Amino acid sequence: MLGFQDPVADAISLLRPRTVIGPSLKAAGKWALNFDPFLHVRIGGLVRGTCWLIVEGQEPVRLHEGDTFMLGNPPPYVLASTLDASPRPAAPVLAGAEDGYVRIGPESEENLYLCVGHITFDDRNAALLTDLLPPLVIVRLDDAHGGRLAQLIDLLASEVGVTAAGGPLVQNHLAQILLVHMLRAHAAQTDRPTGWLGALNEDGIGAALRAVHADVAHSWSLKELAEISNMSRSAFAHAFKRHVGVPPLEYLIQWRMSLARDALARDTQSLSELARATGYMSESAFSTAFRRVVGSSPAQFRNHVKKPAHSGAQET
Repeated sequence: MLGFQDPVADAISLLRPRTVIGPSLKAAGKWALNFDPFLHVRIGGLVRGTCWLIVEGQEPVRLHEGDTFMLGNPPPYVLASTLDASPRPAAPVLAGAEDGYVRIGPESEENLYLCVGHITFDDRNAALLTDLLPPLVIVRLDDAHGGRLAQLIDLLASEVGVTAAGGPLVQNHLAQILLVHMLRAHAAQTDRPTGWLGALNEDGIGAALRAVHADVAHSWSLKELAEISNMSRSAFAHAFKRHVGVPPLEYLIQWRMSLARDALARDTQSLSELARATGYMSESAFSTAFRRVVGSSPAQFRNHVKKPAHSGAQET
């Protein structure tokens, strides 16, 4: 059976996150670093001090101790002590990291400690999240979710440079917990459609999303989902599209195809098994739906994702 019971856990599982923590930044004096665009999400927080975050195309943001930020597929951006500091490329500076830290200025005068993590996802399903995120999300310490996020940043920072057994595992789990809490904060802040992030809010729409994810093979009707949400069909359909961004049954199809892409990439089921697992009575019906959403047949998609494995390239 594909899918579980929680849309957030399901989606993050499909994203197959890979986490790189740091290097963290400790700085003193006047400085500025220019970062190139990157994929997919970077999360950071100020353990100590203040600095400016300047994302291309947006107003500069002053970050204070305890504030947390998330960058989603961002354009170039700058971190700086002051707005008039001349930025230098970040990459060579980061390459000089030691024990998980980059230091700028005299160690005895350090007044800034910034902890960051970079989370990348499986490219086949990365859009599940990146399409829902703005380039920048800021959560202030005094926001509803701010205190919890600041605690997580402190915990993550305490693991940087630690050589104790299990350190990378702890860092990876903390970063993913931080991601979930950051997504909750974003879902609470925004008035734009949030896709499966809508399930982070305990409401009728969330109940319908959880039901779909718990049994993706079920032949769901608008009437059934509306009843689960304790709404009329018209009210449910309107609310679902407003919160999630697509009609309920279109969301169901898109989620089924996300699961199908992942299963085809891992080549764990035959097409007939996959059709049944995603709620289709026949392989033909499944193939038609897959082609409409993905743009190729299931067989073509599976053959395409297999090609790198036979190219002779070595994994690192």
